[in-house]
Amino acid sequence: MPGGHASSGAGEPVASVRDAYAGRLFPAQQVPTFRNIDRLFPCRTIRCGGPVRPLVAAPDPGIGHFRFSSGGQHYDVFDWVSRNRIAGALVLKDGKCLWEHYEFGNTPATRWMSMSMAKSVSTTLVGIAVQQGLIASIDDLLSKYVPQLATGAYSDVTVRHLMLMASGVQWDETHTAAASERRQVLELQIGQRPGSILDYMNSLPKLAPSGTRWNYSTGETHLVGVLIRAATGQWPADFLSEQLWSKLGMESDASWWLESPDGLEIAGSGIAATLRDYGRFGQFICDGGTIDGHPVLPPGWVDEAAGPTHINGQEVPYGFMWWPVADEQGSYRQRAFAARGIFGQRIYIHPVLNTVLVVWSARSKPLGDEPIDDNDFFNALCQWLPGASS
Repeated sequence: MPGGHASSGAGEPVASVRDAYAGRLFPAQQVPTFRNIDRLFPCRTIRCGGPVRPLVAAPDPGIGHFRFSSGGQHYDVFDWVSRNRIAGALVLKDGKCLWEHYEFGNTPATRWMSMSMAKSVSTTLVGIAVQQGLIASIDDLLSKYVPQLATGAYSDVTVRHLMLMASGVQWDETHTAAASERRQVLELQIGQRPGSILDYMNSLPKLAPSGTRWNYSTGETHLVGVLIRAATGQWPADFLSEQLWSKLGMESDASWWLESPDGLEIAGSGIAATLRDYGRFGQFICDGGTIDGHPVLPPGWVDEAAGPTHINGQEVPYGFMWWPVADEQGSYRQRAFAARGIFGQRIYIHPVLNTVLVVWSARSKPLGDEPIDDNDFFNALCQWLPGASS
């Protein structure tokens, strides 16, 4: 593997990536696959470097006594971990670790899959490129940086609309449907031919003008990766390492799937990192995109990236590939938001309460298999923790 990154569970059997995406794995197959995703495709190493910043442990708040409600039922943390097949959980409050928990043989050294949490990382790299002047404006046409897209479905798409998934280009995200565009891109990824995904995206039909229609598309995030490469002159993993992974005190190298050997990263998926390092990334976002008080992201970027946004006069629960999290009244006034990945991967951020939660899961299906609503757990826990406002 490029960079020499070692698998976190070398020697464990891994299953077919097609079966994994289709939700056709038993738990004994699924868990080792999820913690060994760097064995499914060629990867590039995201190097840490620099001194590790310890996550200082805070006193146990007594999370075993935490109770919350969801869907009219009452639960405790044991219900949530057991029923939602939680594989790892981390709670940071004011930058300190209040709770760290692992299941299924995972440990602090385990590197677990991000799935679509990688999308939120990728758009963060766009923000860094804007702050550095490598991208002049997110209202620039995408084709300014990627001339191959000057003709075809993406000719009128701006960087902003790409990050909002509002290109108006046809896409079906259904992971379990073999004919969907999402599964077609997976097949291209399996094929490992350089540039094949970009060519495929540029061939899709246009259904609406850019900025007028929201449609979730992992393919759009691949184009974010193409943009990062074009604007910075670096591979996304190297840019991430240089700008964040080596500066946030990460304790482990991470890895990122590639479209082809030594080729472009799969920007919408395929990062493998430790629970604590995902937490450090979440804390960076919670801090407004600053490191030691130095702004790494443009002013106001995190607030806009968190969503919600308005597209064609309609409020959409999405931002720059982050998901706003509504409170129990359905309002976004708490300004919490999350990076989300299939099978239950989450980085939940509540800047007002300076709280970050990271969750790994191993659920049976990519979507719609959440016995207890994660957001209900997150929102209630944030309000329960010491120091929360009433």
